[in-house]
Amino acid sequence: MLASLGLDATAEAVYRAMLTRPRDGVTALAAHLALTEEEVRRSLDTLSELTLVRPSYEYERQLRAVSPDIGMEILMARQQAELAAQQQRLEASRVAAAQMIAEFADLTSPVRHPEVERLIGLDAIRDRIASLARALDTEILTFAPGGAHRAETIEASKPQDEALLTRGVRMRAVYLNSIRNSSTTLAYVAWLAELGGEVRTAPELPTRMIIFDGRTALIPVDSNDSAASAVLLTGQGTLAALCALFETVWAKAQPLSEPVMHDASGLSAQEAAVIHLLAQGFTDEAIAKRLGVSPRTARRLASELMDRLGARSRFEFGMRAVQQGWLPKQQ
Repeated sequence: MLASLGLDATAEAVYRAMLTRPRDGVTALAAHLALTEEEVRRSLDTLSELTLVRPSYEYERQLRAVSPDIGMEILMARQQAELAAQQQRLEASRVAAAQMIAEFADLTSPVRHPEVERLIGLDAIRDRIASLARALDTEILTFAPGGAHRAETIEASKPQDEALLTRGVRMRAVYLNSIRNSSTTLAYVAWLAELGGEVRTAPELPTRMIIFDGRTALIPVDSNDSAASAVLLTGQGTLAALCALFETVWAKAQPLSEPVMHDASGLSAQEAAVIHLLAQGFTDEAIAKRLGVSPRTARRLASELMDRLGARSRFEFGMRAVQQGWLPKQQ
């Protein structure tokens, strides 16, 4: 019955029996359920990993089932975390596919690829952005990773932004949550919002990207050096995937006008992102780049999260994060 929530039939039977027979030990549970004691112990291990049983406060060395309302909330929160992780992997796959097209398209051969155009250098990239912006009819979609923007970059982009919004072009942009700590960038996005631009923030973004009218997308060939080269993609299938990626991230991103929210575990979206990146083995420097913060801030966030769980190493932190429900249990 609860298999869809990650609980197998035997473990579910043991959990139900513990709820109705809280004083029974392993031997009594095995007899009641017609199971072997080893099967009961394996189920208790599973229930313990899922935090559905806890040590009894009254009877030493005895486990007690948590109440169903708490237990079901734990299972559903874990499943939501697994779905979120799966969605992140899907988003990363979409971006990887687009960047593979950019990296391996044989643009130097006599036969050109009409759906892929490579731009070399920042001047060529900015010139093409300006050209595409002048031809816009309906909407421009942007992923803007990298954290706070420099004042000179903001001032250079304002005339084009104002011209687009004045023409009635819809402008939607997703920035990193870290811009909430930059007064210069906040002032800029507030200015955009006054003119009709829509801005949201997310803890991390898969790549830098601009989509023009749903027909042309510009992404960097190397996300670590977005100014070196970029590609324009116009293939219908590729654009459909990239537009879907934007809408998925946009739906989960938080309007800049709203305060930072926390989930049921008391974690902010940025903290949840740090947890998942730590679990994937990212260094403090890599985490800092993904979140658009300084390495010092990334180290502080990681240290604070480890302190909250009383973990002395990152390996121990990963184990405790799973037990706490911050990370999905590995199958």
